[in-house]
Amino acid sequence: MKRLERIVAVLTPKRWPIRWRLAAVSAVLTFVILVIFALVVGRLTSNRLESNFNSELQDDAARLASQINITPGLDGRLNCHISESEMALIANRATVVRVVTPSTVLCNGPVERNLGPPHPGGVSDAGSMRVATSQAVGFTGVFLQFARSTDSLDSTIDRLWLFLGLGVLGGTALAALAGIAIAGRAMRPIASLTSTARRIATTRDPSERIPEPERDDEVGELARTLDQMLRQLDAARSETEQLMQLQREFVADASHELRTPLTSVLANLELLQERLAREGSGSDENEMVDSALRSSKRMSRLVSDLLLLARADAGRTGVRRDVDLADVASAALAEVQPVANGHHLTMTETQPVSVRANEDELHRLAVNLLDNGVRHTPTGTEIKVTVERRNGDAVLEVSDDGPGIPAGMEDQIFSRFVRGSGPADVAADSGTGLGLAIVKAVATSHGGDVEASASSAGGARFTVKLPVAG
Repeated sequence: MKRLERIVAVLTPKRWPIRWRLAAVSAVLTFVILVIFALVVGRLTSNRLESNFNSELQDDAARLASQINITPGLDGRLNCHISESEMALIANRATVVRVVTPSTVLCNGPVERNLGPPHPGGVSDAGSMRVATSQAVGFTGVFLQFARSTDSLDSTIDRLWLFLGLGVLGGTALAALAGIAIAGRAMRPIASLTSTARRIATTRDPSERIPEPERDDEVGELARTLDQMLRQLDAARSETEQLMQLQREFVADASHELRTPLTSVLANLELLQERLAREGSGSDENEMVDSALRSSKRMSRLVSDLLLLARADAGRTGVRRDVDLADVASAALAEVQPVANGHHLTMTETQPVSVRANEDELHRLAVNLLDNGVRHTPTGTEIKVTVERRNGDAVLEVSDDGPGIPAGMEDQIFSRFVRGSGPADVAADSGTGLGLAIVKAVATSHGGDVEASASSAGGARFTVKLPVAG
């Protein structure tokens, strides 16, 4: 049984479809059963044919031995004569007949052939002849050898084995076809489940339902279980989306509400800084006010960034109109240029490309890309800005010849509060860690995308793709 299992395993690779594996198993098992059946039937039938042939041969030999005319001659030798009726028996059913003693052949039939020494009461083979030997009646030591060709017997047995072999092959083929048909019918509901699951995976919409099965077997139970799972996933997704929407709205509202008191705090700190400067207060007081002012400005930027991200996540973007992406990039470069700290900012290969966008958000996207290049590259780095139409998209590309993006960080740098090779220090004055996250959010909310890669100069390259207006 284990050997049969190994044979079935070899003949049914795992990469085959289940219907083919089931058909192969059915065919292999049927083949084994039919081969065993054919061997048993063939052997039993062959033995029966052999036995009948030998019995008939011996009966004819005994009958002919009782009818043969044997007389002693004047010289003491025995003479034999075969009658016409005996000849008819020979002509119709035998090939060779002769009367012999252990040392002499007394007479032959029409065909003479050496049949070997007599074997009284038995059957022997002489070439293609089967020989039966019978004692002549009334004469001791005289035997009649009756031989018949085995060609017809061999032909019958060969046809028997051919028929059984064809039966084995035909039965195996029918078993394989039946296995394919039955397995295909059984697998049809599973194919429908697979198609539905693949469609749900493509659309990412668990609200689609699996058709109610018309059967109560294991396949039907599987379909009902999957449908129940999809219902639970759809309900969980709806709850999650509602919670996330509430969270985004809360962050947006909280950020908006924080802007007014933060603006007031900044204004008061700036007035206090000016007053201390006029009064010539001590350095400790000035340092405390300067530190508070820096922290307040950073908090204001953080709140502003969070507000922009929250609005983008919630889909609460501003008014959109046709905007020239090249003009937006040029304005952003002009804004960042004064604080470039020795970086060389240039625009190359710029061509007018119109996009449907909120100009303020698009301006923020370009400024953040340039500001990111200035913050994370050494002084003297060349930062290039390119605007062009590429493959039907409006493309804004910012590249530099700085140290580049750390390996494996190409996707992580667009996460929130991630800067460089790890989480941003929210207390640092170098940034909020939300710049590239805002770039990603703005690009996505406008139907586009952004990706990071290595520039031709070995530095970083950020490519923003947006749909062309029209």
